Amino acid sequence: MRRIWNKINLISIVITLITVQTLGYLSINYFGDYGWTVFILIPIIIGFLPPYISGRKLDLTKSDAYNLSFVTAILASLVLLVFAIEGLICLLMASPILAIGIWIGSYIGFKITNKNLINPTNTTIILLFLSLGFMSFDYINKPTDLIPVRTKIIVNGPIEKVWMNVVTFDKIDEPIDWIFKTGISYPTDATIVGQGVGAVRYCNFTTGSFVEPITTWDEPNLLQFDVKEQPIPMNELNPFWEVHPPHLDGYFKSYKGQFKLTKINANQTELEGTTWYKVDIYPGFYWRAWSDYIVHRIHNRVLNHIKKKSELIKTTE
Repeated sequence: MRRIWNKINLISIVITLITVQTLGYLSINYFGDYGWTVFILIPIIIGFLPPYISGRKLDLTKSDAYNLSFVTAILASLVLLVFAIEGLICLLMASPILAIGIWIGSYIGFKITNKNLINPTNTTIILLFLSLGFMSFDYINKPTDLIPVRTKIIVNGPIEKVWMNVVTFDKIDEPIDWIFKTGISYPTDATIVGQGVGAVRYCNFTTGSFVEPITTWDEPNLLQFDVKEQPIPMNELNPFWEVHPPHLDGYFKSYKGQFKLTKINANQTELEGTTWYKVDIYPGFYWRAWSDYIVHRIHNRVLNHIKKKSELIKTTE
């Protein structure tokens, strides 16, 4: 740590923090995007700039470069928390991809400084064009296709009994799944107003209710619905303040869903739940893995409750 806490390193850290906070503000608040700029370019810059700047004045080892970059990343995360810009859970979810970017940036910064490959003026120009290019790409690269997530379960009960518990269900037990201990919203119960097409189903979550107008009522085989209104996907955690980052509003959006019931035999039913959604956070391969996992866990919570209630009804009749 003695090699990090000196005036030159502190100057490089401050320059980096100002640079990435500015880029992040422009990307999120001006372009309205959580994308490649935030999750790829900014981590690379956090890794790159400190050893690049300090390495022109100090003799840094590769270990020094990595330490300097990751200390800068920790300080950047603290800035986000202290100024109520972001929450702890999303930082932890993003940490694997952020760490890779920081490591790559630090390696590049160390290498080109040691070999004196790029002068400061050219570096500034390159970073400027990269930043504009990434933000422009984020701005025009919007999701178009709905992403389906399907989850199946076998219920040891007749299809008619399962249908009854699909349309509405009573309060679900408190979750034991770790993901729901983080502030991620989860379903608690469901009610319905009316019957058949045009009825409105309310699937209640810990952050509010999904308002779901029924579009298909094929009893007891298929229940389909649109999503007219939905609550925020999570209550973000912050050790210092209450926080409501922009990504909670509209960046993850469900559009429709269905329950499909298939009769296996008189006392066994296959129950499949499907949600169609969009996620406007990039890179898509990374954040879709998270969102698919969370939607599956939500499905499992509901489907297992329906299974429990349907099998309970069967055994107590």
